Amino acid sequence: MAGIRQEPFGKTADGHEIMRYWLSDGVISVGILNLGGTIQSVLVPDRSGKMIDVALGYDDVHSYEVQDKFIGALIGRFGNRIARGKFSLDGKDYTLRTNDGRNHLHGGQGFDKRLWNVQTDGDSLVLTLTSPDGDEGYPGTLQVCVRYTVANRALIIDYQAQTDAPTLCNLTNHAYWNLSGHDAGTVGDQKITLNADYFTPVDNEAIPLGTLAPVTGTALDLRTPTAIGAHWDDPDEQLQNVGGYDHNFALRGSIGFLSPTAEVTSPATGITMQVETTLPGVQFYTGNALEGAPTGKNGAVYGRRTGFCLETQFYPDNIHHPDWPQAILRPGALWKHQTIYRFPAI
Repeated sequence: MAGIRQEPFGKTADGHEIMRYWLSDGVISVGILNLGGTIQSVLVPDRSGKMIDVALGYDDVHSYEVQDKFIGALIGRFGNRIARGKFSLDGKDYTLRTNDGRNHLHGGQGFDKRLWNVQTDGDSLVLTLTSPDGDEGYPGTLQVCVRYTVANRALIIDYQAQTDAPTLCNLTNHAYWNLSGHDAGTVGDQKITLNADYFTPVDNEAIPLGTLAPVTGTALDLRTPTAIGAHWDDPDEQLQNVGGYDHNFALRGSIGFLSPTAEVTSPATGITMQVETTLPGVQFYTGNALEGAPTGKNGAVYGRRTGFCLETQFYPDNIHHPDWPQAILRPGALWKHQTIYRFPAI
């Protein structure tokens, strides 16, 4: 049944009620929480018509409160890493929380742990949040609006943000996908195609080196359908630096225009996911550090490489590389981007 329905999901440690909102187009159904704007569940029919939950997640609020894997969450103010948690903007220096060794990751104590305001607008769920000046060290008050829509076998995410002072903004979603089912084990046999001729090499702290490197001749050449696990343990320095795939790919499309990003298929279920975005990059992450996550839905154990992420974004640490597309937002401007996760009929 198409439309939106809501149900209680539990309470936070400090007593706030968390709701789960179900969006459906009559074919696929998506569960969204007001805690972290989290994608908690995505139900998609497999080749036999059986509904498969292809998104990793938890059955209880406490697990979302204590997890450090960002499973399913909206990410802000800045998705991915900022080296040493420091940046300069318009001649002013700013220091951010460092929560990934020496570096700042996914906004620090960011939007993934916040309670979002929720409204329905037709068949869309609209989440809003105010991030005050100084939040995690960022300048400016940031007003964020994220719209989730399920239509035509797709989950559509529309991001908008405005600020009252120059700041950084790089919003994304950190869903972990397993197209064989959230509890199906490693994703190594699922085949991925990425529409990227270049990637941004990283050091052993996952900080970009500041260059764009061609994927040709490397284990990061995923331009034709490739099993995710075919090369993730190759003796490639880039893979060894971060324990598998955890890299930003420079997409072929133009910023602001919706372009094909990636396609992944599970041979076990026949389910395919196609990704499109208006953003210039995507972080392909193979869950190399998933072990230690709380117990998942229905008792599932989320171990290493049991889910993959396709986080659409501006390139990580771009503020330190001015020749890259910049995630700088200024007063009067609107940060507006869209990402679509589509599940075509089998």
